[in-house]
Amino acid sequence: MSNLIVVPTVLPAMTAALLILALRHDLARQRIASVAATAALLAITIGLFMLASDGQPRAYLLGNWPAPFGIVLVLDGLSATMLVLTSALAFLILPYAIKGWDAQGRHFHALFQFQLLGINGAFLTGDLFNLFVFFEVMLIASYGLMLHGGGAPRLKAGFQYVAINLVASTLFLFAVGLIYAVTGTLNMADLAGKVAQIAAGDQALLKSGALMLLIVFAIKAALVPLHWWLPATYAATSAPSAALFMIMTKVGAYSILRVYALIFGAEAGALAQLANPWIPPAAIVTLVFGSVGMLASRTLRDLVCFWVVASMGTLLIALGTFDLPGVTAALYYLIHSTLTGAALFLLADLVAERRAQWLDRLIPAPEIQRATLIGGLFFLAAIAAVGMPPLSGFIGKLMVLEALRGAPGWPLIWFAILGTSLLMIVGFAHAGSTLFWKSRDANKIVEESDRRSFLPIVVVALLLAGTAGLSVAAGPATRSLEGIARQALDPNPYVRAVLGTDARVRAAGR
Repeated sequence: MSNLIVVPTVLPAMTAALLILALRHDLARQRIASVAATAALLAITIGLFMLASDGQPRAYLLGNWPAPFGIVLVLDGLSATMLVLTSALAFLILPYAIKGWDAQGRHFHALFQFQLLGINGAFLTGDLFNLFVFFEVMLIASYGLMLHGGGAPRLKAGFQYVAINLVASTLFLFAVGLIYAVTGTLNMADLAGKVAQIAAGDQALLKSGALMLLIVFAIKAALVPLHWWLPATYAATSAPSAALFMIMTKVGAYSILRVYALIFGAEAGALAQLANPWIPPAAIVTLVFGSVGMLASRTLRDLVCFWVVASMGTLLIALGTFDLPGVTAALYYLIHSTLTGAALFLLADLVAERRAQWLDRLIPAPEIQRATLIGGLFFLAAIAAVGMPPLSGFIGKLMVLEALRGAPGWPLIWFAILGTSLLMIVGFAHAGSTLFWKSRDANKIVEESDRRSFLPIVVVALLLAGTAGLSVAAGPATRSLEGIARQALDPNPYVRAVLGTDARVRAAGR
């Protein structure tokens, strides 16, 4: 069954090729092929998660070339969790896109599959250069999805998005070049053994490369002050694309955890824990900035975008501890925020679609159709987003607070998390009351009953059901995530799976 490790990259690639070469003029068959392939991907990733649940990382050597000389894909609990989350999110988003978003331009489904290829590859790769390659696949596909349907606002936001990511890609290449020049390898398992043995005269170069990588990952994770691309990009693109992009910021967070726990962890000698001093302060600023941005938002989509920034701050505050309670809390909050953010983006689209010329602007307007149902879903999404009981946001924030208790400056961190939660409540309460309570009844437009498809509302409900399920199963989920976090923080099982020996033993032998 270990041969299935390569399938999450091969299946989307082959599906995208089929969609372009054989079905490019047949949208109906494109939809069938895309949904079928994504459903198969979900089933396979669930199987891989079950395979990884025994706690043993597994390596797939492409072409049977031995590591560190060949390309290697590595499956462990962390990568398997991210694969399942990605495929489940994609499987839910596709029916929403099929309601008409995919018909606004060409090749939506091919771009969607290429996006899955890049994301899944980034989670599986065991090599820094191939991480760069999969980042570029993911970003090129996201350019197409972001601009799908055209329009001046998307072109403007797309230019900013392309510009910042070109800078990030250039920094990425410089970083891997410096690391390779010093160590002679880019295999992450091999680096885990070599970093501690680097001569004192070369440590400055290696540290420079590592910090450049941190900047790249911080851009992907939308850490302030490298966040400014996200609100404009996510607000301008289509709702299904924005919902799928919820996993892209998590690729940045995943990369920080993978690289700085595996390569620059506690056993990296003079270069140990390079990221620890930088991430928590930047994450606190990110949380505060995103929460204040919510109060200044003029549209529901902007509000959600700034909430995404704030949620990444909360996630990275916990992840930046690089200890077991913090990483466990971060993983729980990662799953919660991905599902909640996707539901909020789709809700913003449902609201805008029904408000005619008012779109999703936070101003009073005639009452929308199905206001009670959509308003109820918005209420559930809002309480999940701000961290109120009983949904998973409440448990996630409690876990984050508990993980940080006793950390340096923890009273300030608690104050930031709880204070910004209040700001979020105010922001969502203002949006909800404006959109659903302050309707101008005197000028209400009498329309026929809403004959739109009910499927998009079902998709939003399923995403919110995921957050509810995460809350109901908080005990088993937390225990599972704790085991995954423990594995992610211990480099030796990963190194043994790839190289066949512990990092320390391999380095000593050289």
